Amino acid sequence: MPSSFKQAILNKRMLICIFTGFSSGLPLFVLYQLVPGWLRDQGVSLAEIGLFSLIGIPYVWKFLWSPLMDRYSLGGLGRRRSWMLATQVLLLISIAAFGLVNPVENIWSVAYLAAAVAFFSASQDIVLDAYRRELLPDNELGLGNSIHVQAYRLSGLVPGSLAFILADHISWQSVFIIVAAFMVLGILLTLFIKELETEHNAPKSLRDAIVLPFKDFIQSNGLKSAGFTLAFLVLYKLGDNMATALQTPFFIDMGFSKTEIGVIAKTSSIIAMTIGIVVGGIVMIKLSINRALWLFGFVQIASILGFAALAEIGHNNYALAIAMGFEYLGVGLGTAAFTAFIARTTNPAFAATQIALFTALAVLPRTFANATTGFIVEQIGWTQFYFLCTALAVPGMLMLFKVAPWHEKTEQKVIETKTGV
Repeated sequence: MPSSFKQAILNKRMLICIFTGFSSGLPLFVLYQLVPGWLRDQGVSLAEIGLFSLIGIPYVWKFLWSPLMDRYSLGGLGRRRSWMLATQVLLLISIAAFGLVNPVENIWSVAYLAAAVAFFSASQDIVLDAYRRELLPDNELGLGNSIHVQAYRLSGLVPGSLAFILADHISWQSVFIIVAAFMVLGILLTLFIKELETEHNAPKSLRDAIVLPFKDFIQSNGLKSAGFTLAFLVLYKLGDNMATALQTPFFIDMGFSKTEIGVIAKTSSIIAMTIGIVVGGIVMIKLSINRALWLFGFVQIASILGFAALAEIGHNNYALAIAMGFEYLGVGLGTAAFTAFIARTTNPAFAATQIALFTALAVLPRTFANATTGFIVEQIGWTQFYFLCTALAVPGMLMLFKVAPWHEKTEQKVIETKTGV
């Protein structure tokens, strides 16, 4: 029997989802908010900053080493927790190391370090996603992933807000050390949770860990349906991923100070995320993942236009607050529904590899398309750039007719396939 609304919200699993979201999001926002803002503040060009999006390649290719994390354990903590601890410690060290590099004199060292952070972050995502899929029963996938995503985005307040406020008062070296210290929250999570006992054992061989997840996906969905699903994963987040790629440099170009970016933009984000947690949770439980993808997808598209309006208005604190708040609400809700869809599509027996593959496809446009964003902005300007991002968000919405129709037949079929009903 499905749990009640109150039982679905007030349980230990939802608390764990908060910590997995925060630990997963922090290193990504270091790469996509803090590092670009730091580089721009130090005088690095927009074109060079845009190329830094290529350091996200590990997020695209993480499915290549995810079978290793499905098959092997690193020690006595268990298959999931041992990988969690290793990646989190390495992230703490590598994020702090940014402060030791002068980006103007040694931009390649920054690039190498960013690539290392991306690799450790992508690896952490593999195991956290797998743990969360094993943790949540099917009827809690929507709410659990909504909470995870909101905590994920909440973590952006550290590198995207706190860091810039501190940078006006202390050295960048100290800023990176403080930001890195927040990875301790993820380490504490790993030490205090238990390794889950599931009916799905680790693959018996590395070959099984590689082959069976892909075979299972094709057999469960059929070749044509699987193709539609993979196309949807690529297209649904394309527009908003591009729109947020150069967010901090955009604010700086609009004339906002680092403190204004930290205080105004991120305070409005907290309000938006609070609303998002409530709205997202209710919609996910009361409606469905399919319908959430439709509703939140439209809000996600509209939120991109807020940046276009800000580009026209210019340096205005109220406009910044409204644009950022709307963006966090729209993109956050869209991401929550999208993440729940990915979790629902996977088989818990092959969670690490299948989720790694699906999320890798989702970030494929962010990595390669975003690398061109700096050049595009320099050619057509900020306003036209955001109109382009809005147009690129439409194809993903059209794919919903195939992969997540408003009516529930497709969703029920998927649940029955995964649960064996």
